[in-house]
Order: sequence, then structure tokens, then C-alpha cells
Amino acid sequence: MTQEEYITQAFLHHRMKISQQQAQKFKKYYDFLVQENQKFNLTAITNFEDVVLKHFVDSAVAVGRFKGSVLDVGSGAGFPGVVLAILRDDLQITLLDSLNKRVNFLNQLIMLLQLKNIKAVHARVEDFKEKQQFDCVTARAVANMQTLSEYLLPFVKIGGRAIIYKGAEFFDELENSQNAIKTLGGQLEEIERYNLKDAMRAIVVLRKISAAPSKFPRGGNLPRKNPL
Repeated sequence: MTQEEYITQAFLHHRMKISQQQAQKFKKYYDFLVQENQKFNLTAITNFEDVVLKHFVDSAVAVGRFKGSVLDVGSGAGFPGVVLAILRDDLQITLLDSLNKRVNFLNQLIMLLQLKNIKAVHARVEDFKEKQQFDCVTARAVANMQTLSEYLLPFVKIGGRAIIYKGAEFFDELENSQNAIKTLGGQLEEIERYNLKDAMRAIVVLRKISAAPSKFPRGGNLPRKNPL
């Protein structure tokens, strides 16, 4: 089995069908990720099968929930934003990251994969000006739910959604983030649980029902140091 065939089968195993062209792009993505990871740390996971499952497939699980304009906060090596762009050319995706090296990597990756529906922006989230501009805002492996609520909800349009990728610890985090979600104009809409190999994972969906106060997200790392 070729690596492209393995990628196709991995998606099929999780009830997602991808085209041959998409499989080729994921193969290029993997090769470039491993190459650049030798220069500076992008991911601790470099084994081919692990990257396919734990980065590509996991990022794709929520693909059907996205629409319109998407902001991926703390995009890092492009998960989930670049994966979403490969799978859904109808989305308009902005990748936001505070480290210029990662943004340069993302821009090179976007050119390599010839993706037309995505751009990378170098900025800290508290300095990003486009509040309430996105239909969907997402993050994966960035912070706990309390902190993420403050990083994501201010940028979601009223009626839009924050779509958050979490591990098995999500329930306690969600309990502790109720005040943050309410303060920032959000409301829990849905939780989708799924298994990734032997690990339990979840997609937590927050709906934006009212505007977040303009002072959020706070600077000085306060969303992490002193969460709402």
C-alpha cells in the first residue's frame, strides 16, 4: 500500500471519503512537515501513521460543521486550518499564529499545496482586530476551555460558532468555563464524542448569542494566568 492509499483508507475508516488529489496533498503536507520540523519544532508527532491519524484525520472530524469564514487561532503547523482548506475549498480560512517562523512555514505550505482559500496572519490573538467577523472560529490543542473561550468567542459573529477540539478532559474544563462562556456571549450548543484509536476525543460547539465586551481578549497572557 502506498502512503497515499494509506491516507485514503485512514479517512475511510472514519467515514470520510477523500479524492486522489486530496490524498496527494496530504502526502505533500506530511513530507514538508517532517522536513521543516528538523529546522524548528512544529510537532512532536512525526511518525507517518501517527500524523495521518492524530493530525490529519483528527482535524477533519469536524469538517462538516464549518461554513463561510473560518479563523483558526494558534494554528501552529496548520491543524485544523490547513486540513479544512484541503477538504473544503468553499471555506475562506484565516490561520492566526503569534510566531513568525510558524507563519512562514504556513505560507510556504499554502503555496506548495496550491491552496487558494486560505491565508496565514502573524499576530497575537489579543492584537487581532477582526472581532465578530467570522462564521466559525476554531482551535486545537491550544489551551483549556476557560482560556479558549476568551481567545475564540470575541471573533465569532453573533449566530456563528466556536468549534473546539478537545481530549478526554473536556468535561471538567467545560464545567469550569461556564462563567467565561456566558461573559463572552456564548452558549453551549453541542458536544460530539468520538474515539481516535484508543483515545476519547470531543468536539465542543459554542454558539455566539450576544456580543463579547470589547476589552476581550485581554493582553498580558491574562486569559491563561487569570481565566474568567
